[in-house]
Amino acid sequence: MNSVLSQQTVGQLVADRPSRSRIFERWGIDYCCGGKKRLAESCAALSIDFDAVQRELQDEAVAAVADVTNWTRAPLSELVANIVSTHHAYLREALPRLTFLTQKVRDAHAKRRPELVELAEVFTAFRAEMEEHALKEEKVLFPYIEKLDGDGALPEFACGSACKAIQALESEHESAGAALDTMRRLTNGYATPEEACGTYRAMLDALAQLEADMHVHVHKENSILFPRAITRERMPARRVADGIPALTGDADL
Repeated sequence: MNSVLSQQTVGQLVADRPSRSRIFERWGIDYCCGGKKRLAESCAALSIDFDAVQRELQDEAVAAVADVTNWTRAPLSELVANIVSTHHAYLREALPRLTFLTQKVRDAHAKRRPELVELAEVFTAFRAEMEEHALKEEKVLFPYIEKLDGDGALPEFACGSACKAIQALESEHESAGAALDTMRRLTNGYATPEEACGTYRAMLDALAQLEADMHVHVHKENSILFPRAITRERMPARRVADGIPALTGDADL
């Protein structure tokens, strides 16, 4: 067993080389919400062969073409902009479409497949949570993180610290991950039933795309942006300037 690989967290492994995410997805290893677990721990929890995973990781040498930027070194403001323009923009387009698809498929097929009723309910709650979550990030936390790039005065953060706000957002990531797991289970891993119409197939494809994007999205925040922001905030000689509103569900955003 490679002791270095076994002791690294799966989140850090993907942060170092984003193309590793495809290996973890094939094995069912959670590198976003579960990104703080060591690789050996993740393999043991899933009862999968660490040596087999290790061989794939050692053979994998080329970074994914889709994301060649080393976000562990890029300015925090660039990473924030990437998350907003890539993943938040994707959600703004995908969530309304999936509301339409899940409800239409439920209405047409729930008599034969009653699990579609729960699927629509789970997705509705997921959408509401993610829309509020993205808004809090864009209006409250991200503007503060962007200021961490500079050497000048930092605003007073009404949450107390970025760490406190990040803990709340990571909890929401956990909730979103649980909803994605439920939607995968209710659709049998997005498998297409024989009787599926075009809309049914479109819904399953859209849900699979949503899950894949959320994995990358949450990974960038949990394993790269948030830890870097906390480290940067804790650097000495950061001064206090104007205030930023608190990060709460009831905040006036």
